[in-house]
Amino acid sequence: MRLRVLPLFFWLVVLMGSAPLLAQTIQTPAQFLGYNLGERFTPHSQIVRYLEYLAGQAPQRMQVQTYGHTYEGRPLLLATLSSEENFSNREVIRTNNLKRIGLLPGQATGKQPVIVWLSYNVHGNEAVSSEAVMQVLYNLVTGSTPEIKKWLQNTLVLIDPCVNPDGRDRYTNWYNQVANQLPNVSPLAREHQEPWPGGRTNHYLFDLNRDWAWQTQQETQQRIVVYNQWMPQVHADFHEMGPEAPYYFSPAAKPFHEAITPWQRQFQQIIGENNRKYFDKNNWLYFTRETYDLLYPSYGDTWPTFNGAIAMTYEQGGGGRAGRAITKTDGDTLTLSQRIAHHYAASLATIEAASDHQEQVLQEYQKYYQQARTNPTGTYKTYVLKAQGQPGKMQQLTAYLNQQQIKYGYATQKSSNFGFNYSTGKSENLKIEPNDLVISLYQPKSTLLKVLFDPNTKLEDSLTYDITSWAIPYAYGLPAYGLKNRLSKVAEQPLNVALKPATTTTVAAPYAYLARYNSLNDLQFLTALLNKNVKVRFSEKAFEAAGEQYAPGTLIITRTGNARLNATFDVLVKAQADSFGVKLVSSPTGFVSSGVDFGSTSVRSVRKAKIGLLAGDGISSTAFGEIWYFFEQQIHYPVTVLSTENFNRVPWQQLDVLILPDGSYSDLFDEKGLTQLKAWVRAGGKVIALEGAAAHLAGKRDFSLSKRKFTDSLDFKKDPYRALKRYGDAERNALSELVQGGIYRVTLDNSHPLAFGYGPTHFALIQEVNDYPFMQQGWNVGVLKKDSYANGFTGSKVKKRLQDSLVFGTQEMGRGQIIYLANNPLFRAFWHSGKLMFGNAIFMVGQ
Repeated sequence: MRLRVLPLFFWLVVLMGSAPLLAQTIQTPAQFLGYNLGERFTPHSQIVRYLEYLAGQAPQRMQVQTYGHTYEGRPLLLATLSSEENFSNREVIRTNNLKRIGLLPGQATGKQPVIVWLSYNVHGNEAVSSEAVMQVLYNLVTGSTPEIKKWLQNTLVLIDPCVNPDGRDRYTNWYNQVANQLPNVSPLAREHQEPWPGGRTNHYLFDLNRDWAWQTQQETQQRIVVYNQWMPQVHADFHEMGPEAPYYFSPAAKPFHEAITPWQRQFQQIIGENNRKYFDKNNWLYFTRETYDLLYPSYGDTWPTFNGAIAMTYEQGGGGRAGRAITKTDGDTLTLSQRIAHHYAASLATIEAASDHQEQVLQEYQKYYQQARTNPTGTYKTYVLKAQGQPGKMQQLTAYLNQQQIKYGYATQKSSNFGFNYSTGKSENLKIEPNDLVISLYQPKSTLLKVLFDPNTKLEDSLTYDITSWAIPYAYGLPAYGLKNRLSKVAEQPLNVALKPATTTTVAAPYAYLARYNSLNDLQFLTALLNKNVKVRFSEKAFEAAGEQYAPGTLIITRTGNARLNATFDVLVKAQADSFGVKLVSSPTGFVSSGVDFGSTSVRSVRKAKIGLLAGDGISSTAFGEIWYFFEQQIHYPVTVLSTENFNRVPWQQLDVLILPDGSYSDLFDEKGLTQLKAWVRAGGKVIALEGAAAHLAGKRDFSLSKRKFTDSLDFKKDPYRALKRYGDAERNALSELVQGGIYRVTLDNSHPLAFGYGPTHFALIQEVNDYPFMQQGWNVGVLKKDSYANGFTGSKVKKRLQDSLVFGTQEMGRGQIIYLANNPLFRAFWHSGKLMFGNAIFMVGQ
C-alpha cells in the first residue's frame, strides 16, 4: 500500500482556521528545507540554519543566541521573540522580572509580559518536537494570525529548539541512513528498530530530562545559567512516548509534591483546558492525570515548578520506533506530520493560555517569591552542615548551591540548638561551631531548597514515575541538621565566589607529603598524580604523625620512588593539590608517633591500572554512560571502552581491571566465558561487577556471591484467598515488590580498602532489591542490617528482603579480585558520596 502523508499545512489549517499569512516574504520551513515537514527528519545543523535565517529576516522581533555547546561540539540555541515593543525592551523585561522576585536588587518598573519558555527534544530520539519547533517559530515570528499578534503583546517567548542535539543527530543520522524511500509502516521494518545505545540520551548517555536539578551534564549546566537569568513564569517540556499512546497534556498525575502550590495546580488545569479546546476541535485523542506525576525534582516540569513556574510535560505518541509512519495495533497509521501538528497545537495553546491570564500569572509568581523570602513553608527553617575535616565535600556542595542560586553563609560563633540529625534520623541537641555552613530558608529559592534538602519526602500516592528520595546531605555524605528556627549571626557568602585552594604546610625537601583521603577531590588529586607518573602510596592502617591522626587510605607521596622527577617533584605535587583544593602536610620523616611507618608493608603502592569498560548490546546504556562520564569528566583517567561484539577477541593480559556495568550477561559469559574470566582473575586481574553483572555471577561456581530465594507458598497455604486479586489493582500491587529510589543506611567495614575514606555508615540510594546473603568466603564491606531505612518508598513485600543483605563486597580469587557492587554508587552522577567507593574499587582494593 502506498502511504499518503498529508502535508503539515493541512493540519495547521485544521488547527488555526484559514487566516491568511501576514508575511509573504519569509520562507516557510518547507521552502527553506526543500521538503515538507513530516517527510523526513531534519539534521540539527539545518534547524540551526533555519533559526538563524528567521532571526535575520525579523531582527526587530526575534533573536537567536548560542548559550553553550554539547560534548560533541554542537551549538545549543535559545530563540527570544515577542512583539516589537517587548522585544526592544527585552533586557529591561528580564531585569525587572528578577527584581520583582528578589534575585536582583532594585525596584521593577513598567508593564511586564509573561515569560514563557518552551523546551524541545530533550530526548534525542523523541525527534518530532524539533520538527514542530520550526513551524512554531515561523508562525510566531511572522504573526501569521491576529491571535498570535495579540499573544506576543502579552508574552515574551523563549524557545530552546533542541535541548539534546547530540542524541537527536545520533537518531536522525541513523534513521536517514536506514529508512526506505517511502516509509515502511510495518513495526518489523529495520527503520523501526533503533540500535544500541539509541538516541534518547546525550553523548555520555545521560538522560537530560533527569538532570535538571543535579546539573551534572554540560548541556544542563549551560542551560540553567540562562534559565536563571530569565526565570520564566511558564515552562513546557515536549516529549514522545510509545507509538500506541495518543497525546498527554496537563493536569499531571498524582503524586504532586507537597511544595506545589494550589495556584500551580490550578493553572495546569487552565492550560490543559486550553489544549483540550484544540484537540477536541480536531478530534485528536488525548489523556490527562495519568502516569506523569510531579514528585521527582529533576524533570523539565518539576525543577521549573520548584522555581515558581507553572510547568508541564507534553507527551506525543511516537518516539524512536515510530519513524515517519508506523502501523499501530489498532490498525491506524501514525505519521510524523500528525505528531508535528499535535506538538504545534500544544505549543501555541500554552502561549495563548499564558497571554489570556497575564496579570494573574505575574501576580501569583511575585506572591510565590514574596512568601519564599518572608514566610517560607516547611518544617525546617535552617540547615546546618558540618565539614568535619572533609573540605573536599564542602567545596562540592557549595559549588552546587551556587549553580542553584541558593544563598548560604557560615556561623560566626559557637551556639547550641536542637534539630533533626540526618545521620541518626532523630531530633537531638547540636553544637554549632564557627564556619559551619548555614543555609536559611528565608531567601528567594527557599522552595527549591526545601525540596532538595527535605529528609522525608511525603508521598501523596505511591504510584510514581521515578525515585522517591534524594536529600542532598545524604547525596554528598555530609553531617547535616534541620533546624525549626532561623539562625542569627551568620556571615552570608556571595554567590559564585570561587573557593581558594587549600593551604600547604611546607618543609624544605620533605621526606613525604601526606593528604587525607575522603572526597572526590582527593580521588581527583590521586588520579592527576598517577597521570603525571608520580608514585603514590596509601596506608592500610591508621597512624599518628606530628600530633595529627590519619585514617586508613591516607595518601603518602614519598620522595623515594619519585627520584626521576628530580626538582620538579615538589612543584608538581603542590600544583596538583592546589588544583583540587587538597591540603598537603609535609613530613620530614617516615617515622610516625603511632601506627605504621611509611616503609611498612601496610603502606601500599597505587598501581597505574589499565582499565577496560564493557559497552554494547546487553549493557545498560545509561549505566555504561555513568561510568564513562566518571572516568572522562570527573577523575580524568584513561579507560578503554570494549565492545561486547568483539569481547571474545580482547587480549585480556593487557588489562588490569575489567568493569562490567549493569546489564544482561547470559550471552556474553556462558560457561566458557566464565572459565576465561576466572583464569584471568586468578592471574591477577580485577573484576568490578555492578548490579546485573553481579547478579549474573551470583551462584556460579567459584563465585562467593549467592542469591536468596523467597517464596509466598506457605502464606498461600494459610490463606488461599490471597490468590484472588483484583485486576484493577495490578499496578498498585506490583509496587509491593519495588524499591523506588529509597535511601538506606549501609553499615560499612571501613577498615577494608573498598570503604577507605568513609565512616562506619554510608547512605546509599537503593534502586533494586538485593537478595544477597552475607558471603561466607569474602569480605562483606557494605551491608544492610535491620532498621537501615532512612527515606523513600519501599514496597511492603521487599522490606524483609532488604534486611541482612550484602550491598558491597569483595572476593579474592587466586592473585586477583572480584568486587561486587550490588548498588550503583555512580547513579546519575549526582550521588556524590558513592564516587569515592567506586574509585576505591579501582585503585585501593587488591594493591
